[in-house]
This record gives sequence, structure tokens and C-alpha cells, in this order.
Amino acid sequence: MNASELLANTLSPDATTRQNATQQLENAARENYPAYVAMLSVELANESSQLHIRNAAALALKNALSARDPTRQTEYANRWLAFDAVVKNKIKQETLVTLASPVVKAGSFAAQVVAAIAAVELPHDQWPDLIELLLGFVNNSTNANLKIATLQTIGYICESIKPEILSLRSNEILTAVIHGARKDEPSSDVQLAAVHALYNSLEFVRENFEREGERNYIMQVVCEATQNPSVAVQVGAFENLVKIMALYYDKMAFYMEQALFGLTVMGMKHNDERVALQAVEFWTTVCEEEIELAHEAREAADYGEPPEVESKFFAKIALPEVIPVLLSLLTHQEEDADEDEWNISMSAGTCLGFMAQAVADPIVPAVIPFIEANIKAQDWHQREAAIMTFGSILDGPDPTVLMPLVNQALPLLIGMMNDSNLHVKDTTAWTLGRICDLLINTIKPDVHLHPLVSALVTGLQDNPRIVTNCCWALMNLADQLGYLEEENESPQTGHLSPYYEGIVNALLRITETTSNEANFRTSAYEAITSYVTHASADVIPVVQNTLITILVRMEQLLGMQNQIVGVDDRNNWNELQSNLCSVVISVVRRLSDGIQPMADRIMTIILELIRAAGKKSTVLEDAFLVVGSLASGKDPLPLITVWFPNTAFLMYLYTALKSHEDTQLCMVAVGVIGDISRALGDQSAQYAGAFMNVLLENLQSDVLNRNVKISILSCFGDIALAIGVAFEPYVDTTMGVLRQAGALQPNPLDFDLVDYVTQLREGILEAYTGVVTGFKNTDKAHMLLPHSSNILELIQRCLAADDDWSETTAKLCFGLLGDLADCFPNGELKQHFLAEWIASDLRNKRGMSKETKKTMRWAREVRLL
Repeated sequence: MNASELLANTLSPDATTRQNATQQLENAARENYPAYVAMLSVELANESSQLHIRNAAALALKNALSARDPTRQTEYANRWLAFDAVVKNKIKQETLVTLASPVVKAGSFAAQVVAAIAAVELPHDQWPDLIELLLGFVNNSTNANLKIATLQTIGYICESIKPEILSLRSNEILTAVIHGARKDEPSSDVQLAAVHALYNSLEFVRENFEREGERNYIMQVVCEATQNPSVAVQVGAFENLVKIMALYYDKMAFYMEQALFGLTVMGMKHNDERVALQAVEFWTTVCEEEIELAHEAREAADYGEPPEVESKFFAKIALPEVIPVLLSLLTHQEEDADEDEWNISMSAGTCLGFMAQAVADPIVPAVIPFIEANIKAQDWHQREAAIMTFGSILDGPDPTVLMPLVNQALPLLIGMMNDSNLHVKDTTAWTLGRICDLLINTIKPDVHLHPLVSALVTGLQDNPRIVTNCCWALMNLADQLGYLEEENESPQTGHLSPYYEGIVNALLRITETTSNEANFRTSAYEAITSYVTHASADVIPVVQNTLITILVRMEQLLGMQNQIVGVDDRNNWNELQSNLCSVVISVVRRLSDGIQPMADRIMTIILELIRAAGKKSTVLEDAFLVVGSLASGKDPLPLITVWFPNTAFLMYLYTALKSHEDTQLCMVAVGVIGDISRALGDQSAQYAGAFMNVLLENLQSDVLNRNVKISILSCFGDIALAIGVAFEPYVDTTMGVLRQAGALQPNPLDFDLVDYVTQLREGILEAYTGVVTGFKNTDKAHMLLPHSSNILELIQRCLAADDDWSETTAKLCFGLLGDLADCFPNGELKQHFLAEWIASDLRNKRGMSKETKKTMRWAREVRLL
């Protein structure tokens, strides 16, 4: 089979043909990679070849250079960098020539390949003349196709490569992109490609935005593009404005006043929904930025400092003009709209919600006339829009402003659950759910509770979308009333007690279906979980009966294993078992010691579920979480001592721990070891060796997600705390691992790494705390002396990192200092504790909670003893 035929087969509608062709290509890549990529580039550049074959060649070539998995990406990059330069140059030349193809799509295919090669080579200082070549194509060519493909290439490169790698060429790249986007460019296709490239380059042209003249020109070109005759260019221009607002909010005051305000308000009224959607998104972004700035201003005020960036209050200033347009757009619903398809009325509702959070109280008088005028209208579009408006403004304004309105509207809203229109009922159920979630104090139990519960339970028999929202509303009702009542120290009864059995049974009835349209079955199980969690003492029998029902369902599902046919059946089975496990976990936590009569049955089912689930099923995570909840009870020993030595369970647990590529499962399995160690206490010493071996092995894995490794370090502390001095054989190894991990220093410019190191240090501090506490007040405490300086160095590093300082980190540091001082009361570490940094950090630190200050004072007192 020749290359053309093989590539064509990779796009075949027949799965077998497609898979065979793909497998043959993969084999070719493994056997002779240089020949493989050379063959692909020839097909891509072949102007006589059919377009779909050139597409397949470009796709295969791109996939030979890039992968989503970081490890594989590194492997592919090294493979490309290592092979013959002559062949590489030939491939690069062929792809660059293809950019000028008379077939526009072929140029677009080549653009992706050039960008993929650039993503590998530019970070290694290879292909140094690429950017210059591309800029020449844009600035000097009269070939529109070449300009389009080159601008696409630049956009892809900007999207895939870190900004700092291209920062030295940012001026040239920006000049070329803006040149293509300007209104004098005769080709709208070139303009569109330029606008898209500009979008991808916005993050690394920050220095250009700092310079007023350059910023003015960029903004002028983008604003002019919003008025382009091509709708596609207009959409791209508004997309740029959205991103510019997110990146450069603090530079936008002048442009808002001069142009953006008017352009975006007019854009929201555009006849083409694609343009209107982006214009609405612009104001959503404005509101998101100002919500975040308000949060930062509050934090700064707590420290007595001014915020780094002050809000310009664009949303509040624009309120009188923007709100009427948003309210009008809310009435543009479609009768048969797909709820997964984003449309203008959904976008307007979302924007209105963010607007309410950004401007707070002033939004209420701005929308009340619209609600009053439309909530009883004949046209369902107006009724639904009015209710959507009411629901959207509930988060933001002061509750005291909203309470009178909600009290007045509640009876009407409850009545509208009987509306003749599906969309109206759906939005009403959502709005009632918002009220239950955000303004629970407006619901007067003696006035509203009975009709509200009746309406929501009746809604459980309606359309799946309505059922989902009714479940959500019932869940919020249970959660929020439960939180209020728990503040009164777990009362014997609750406002929902008379309705508990009826609500839970109604939810259980609708979960009997095999369908899960609109996610309603899962929503019902989530609601059941909330009712179990917040059950007061007088409805415990309802919880117990619910558990029996759930366990019967789990047993029935296990009995249906042999009837599962196909992927859909398996996914449905997995999802149901996961939902059932979630309910069981909540029951176990609520009943506490009362779970003992049912615990053996639960463990029998869970062991069978683990056996049936298979090695890569998400159900495994939930099954192990059930075990963890049983182990976390007040008196887990009777159950754990019977079940934990079970060799089958241990085998499944170790298998999960070794599933390095399944991050979540491995994380849960590590947590189970911690739960069981705490439950068994010193009795877990007999398993500690096996635990430590597998956990240390996991730390050596190159595949295991780094966040799981943090959990493992923390788990060391759980094991040490549980077994005390029996941890002696593992002390030196553990301390060495913790010291090595604690030495990691983040690049302050790499925010992801800074966050990771903060979490890593917290995991290490937890591990140290477990070890120190486990050895405290024992004759083996002296074993920690050689490691004490490393512990104190980490504490100093954590407390000195003002920019990365967190409440959790500080509390752990102070607690560990106190534990270390308490571990050596005879002055063995006196010289260390006299250090100036300790004295300084044990004074009041700004912005600390009462709990952290309490821990700090304790540490200071123990140190001074």
C-alpha cells in the first residue's frame, strides 16, 4: 500500500480500516522515523495530491512532533532534535513552501506543522531565522494565501510557545500582525487571520501595551476591525477586546470612554448572534475583573494597604445603558433550544449575574420595572426572561435589600411551577434553587415551606430538565436549613423533619429509572446525600431505611454484571454505583457508631464491587472512599480489624496504589492508608513496612502525578503518628525524602510552580508533625535530633516567603515549632530556638485567624519553658 492510500485510510469512515492504517503509520514511525516524516512532508507539499490526503499527512506529521502528555511530548521533541539536520531542513523547507499553496486549506495544514516544529526547536535555540522568514512573508508578499497561512502560523506559534521565548521578537511579530489586521488590508481573509494571530499574541506583547503610543495604535486597529464589513472579522475583533480587557484592565479607562463603551453596546444589538455573543462576553469579562478587584481591595484593606490595581467601576458607570440591552436579549429564547448550545439569551443571563455581583445594590432598581412588567405577561418569552432576571440578581446585592422583594415574590414563583410552558417552569425551579441557596432566611418555615416543598416534589415528575433543577433546589434547601440548625448544636428536630420521608422517597423513586437525561438521576442522588448529611435525630430511621434501599440496589447491580453489553451499559453501571457509594459515604458519616450493625454488609458489597469494577474504573475511587469513611468513624476497630487483614482487600489496595497513571485512584488509595492507619493506631505497625515500601516506590515514579506525591508525604505523617516509635526503621529514609523535597525552590514567575511548592511544603510539614508527635514523650525522641535543623530550615523558609505565605502554612509551621520544642523539653534545641527569626516569627503576624494566633501563642509558650 502506497503512502497516499495509507493516509487516505486514516480518514476512512470504517473504524477497522482507520485503525489498521493508523497502526501501520505508527509502526513506520517506530521503524524508520526520518523516512516516515520525510514521506509525510512530501505528501503535504505535493500540489497534485488530493486535499484530504494532504490533510492526513499534516495531521500525522504534527502528531509525530507533539503530544498532550508531557512525558511523550519530551520524547517526541528529543527524537526530532536528534535526527539528521539535512532531512529536518528539507522537511522545514517543504512545509514553508506549502504555506504559499494556491489551495488555502493546504496552507493552513502546513501552518500547523510549521508551528509544531517551531514549538520543538525555538526553545532549544534552533531555527533562528524562522520568525524573520515569517515576517517577511507577511510584510513583503502580494500572495494573499501566503499571508493568510503565515499569519495562522504566527498565531499557532504564539499559542503554543511560552511568551518569554518570543519576547525578543514581540515588536516585529506585533507589527506584522497589526499590518495584516489594519482596515487598509484589501483581503478580509488576511484580516481575519491577522485578528486571530493577534488574539494569540496578546499575552506576550505586554511591554507594547505599556507604551501609550503603541497601545493606542493596537486599540485603534482592533476597534476599527469591529466595524469591518466581514462578520467573521468583527467577531474576531470583539474576541480580542474581551481578552484585552482581561489582560490589561488597568489600561482601559481612556479607551472605554472614547470607544469601547459605545462599540460594545452597539455590538450587543448586532443582528448576527456571533457578534452579539462576543460583545456580551466583553461586559461579562469587565464584571469578572471588577469582582476580583473588589475581593483584592477587601484583602488589602485587611492589611491596611491600598490595592495593587484599583477598580474603574466600568460596570457601575455603564449600568443604565447595558442593563436594558441585556434584558432585551433575555427575551430572545428559542423554543427548541439545545441546552448545551450557547445562545444569546443564555449569555445575557450569565452577564446579568456577574453584573449583579459587580455593581451590587444599584442593579435592583435597574431591573425591577422589567420584572414587574413581564412576570405575568401572555408571551412565555417575557415571563421566562422576568424570572431569569430575578434569579440572576440574587447574588451580589445586600440580602437586606433583596429580602422584601423575595418575600413578595416567593408565593408567585411557587405558583409558577404550574406554568404551562416548560422553559418558564425550568427557570422558576432554578430561581427557587437560588433563593434556597443564597437567601434561606427569606423562607419562613410556617408560611413558605409546605407550598415550596410540595411544588418542588411535584416538579420531580416533570421534564428531566425541570427534575434536575428541582433536585438542586431541594438539595440547597436541605443544606442551608441544615447549616442554620447545626449552628444551634444539632437539634433533635428540624424544620424539614415533617417532610423528610416524603422528600427522600420521592427522590428515590425518580432514581429507579435507567435514564439519566439532563443528569437528573445523578442530581437526585446528590440531593439524597444532602438530606442524609443534615438529618436531625428524629429522622434517623429515614436514613437507616435509605441505606437499606441503597445497599439492595448495589447488590442488584452487582448481580447484573453478566448482562452488561457495550461501553454505554458499562458507563451507566459505573455511574450508578458511584452515585450509590456517595450516598453510603454520607450515611456512614451521619450514623457514626450507629453504622456498626450494617458495616459488615457494606464491606462485603464494597469488596465485591472492587472485584467487579476492573482496574481502571472510576468506581474504584468511590469504593475506596467508602472504606475510608468506615475507617474514619468513632469506633472503627471492630470492622477494620476484621476486614483489613483480608488479603483480597490488601491486594486491591496495593494494585490501586500502583496505578500510577490513574491520578485520582492513586490519590484515594493513599488517603485510605492514612484513614486505616489512624483507625488501627499502633495495630497498624504490622502493615507499616508494606505501606512504606509501596509509598516510597511511588515517590520514585516518573509517571505519578506530583500532587499524589504530596499526599504520600502527608501520609508518612499519618503512619508515624499511628505507630509511634514503631516508625523507627523508617525515620532516616523518611527524613531524607522530606529534606530533599523541602529544598525545592520555585521560580517566582512560574505561578503554577509557586502554588505547587506551597502545597508541597504543607505536605512536608504535615509529615514532620506526624513523625515528631509520634516520637514525643518516648525514649526514642533523640532519633529526631539529627534531623531537627532540616525541620527548622524548612519552617524558616516557609515563614520567610511573604509572597507565598498562606494561613495553612503558618499554622502548620507554628504547630510544628511547638511540637519540636515539646519533644525536647530539656533544652537539647535551645540554641536553635534562640535564633532571631524564630523570636520574630513567633510575634503577631498580620492577617492571621484566631486559630493560627492561638497555635502561635502555644508554640511561643512551649519554646520559652
